[in-house]
Amino acid sequence: MKTILHKAATRGHANFGWLNSYHTFSFGQYNNSERVHFGALRVLNDDTVSAGMGFGKHPHDNMEIVSIPLSGDLHHQDSTGRNEIIREHDVQIMSAGSGIAHSEMNANKDKEVKFLQIWVFPKIKNITPRYEQKSFLPKDRLNQILNVVAPDNSEAIFINQDAWFSLGNFSKDFTTEYQIKKPGNGVYVFVLNGNVIINNQVLETRDGLGIWETESLNINASTDAEILLIDIPMQLS
Repeated sequence: MKTILHKAATRGHANFGWLNSYHTFSFGQYNNSERVHFGALRVLNDDTVSAGMGFGKHPHDNMEIVSIPLSGDLHHQDSTGRNEIIREHDVQIMSAGSGIAHSEMNANKDKEVKFLQIWVFPKIKNITPRYEQKSFLPKDRLNQILNVVAPDNSEAIFINQDAWFSLGNFSKDFTTEYQIKKPGNGVYVFVLNGNVIINNQVLETRDGLGIWETESLNINASTDAEILLIDIPMQLS
């Protein structure tokens, strides 16, 4: 088993006033040759956007882009004519494929929106751009691991990669095991809230831990805790 630990305080940081963003991996002006990606996981940004502000229309191609609002709502528009509100407890994916332009704005005029923006290298390049979103309620992941993004689960939203995203809301002292979905995959654990112990490694809020060359993870919640698991190919095709 191999691991890499990214403590919350070691992340890249950019504050533009309207946007306060923490970067687990190199992004924008944050360049760290030792933190470019974890397998096919390229970007994990922890963003806070001021009321009424956001990202104007900009292009992407050949990237699977997952947005997870943690509080507040996002207004998504794109060049296919899509016009959607992504709300807290939703998970959204945009397969940029052969090329798409989109904007993401804070849909609220009176409060911040906090969300994760996650980029994954695709399995197949230059597909027709696609979009999907679905709501996943916290009660459905209480003391269990809920799969929310997958290539093979009709209850989750589809991703163009052999990758599985799962969320868990755990009570203090809850213990469980996670089985890695595909040989050769690793898992990136991101702690949204609370403290957990993963394979004997203590993690706190917003810490990240990459684990590979193992078949499973042992998870113990030291406090009430919320985590995101990203089960991802370690080799880029």
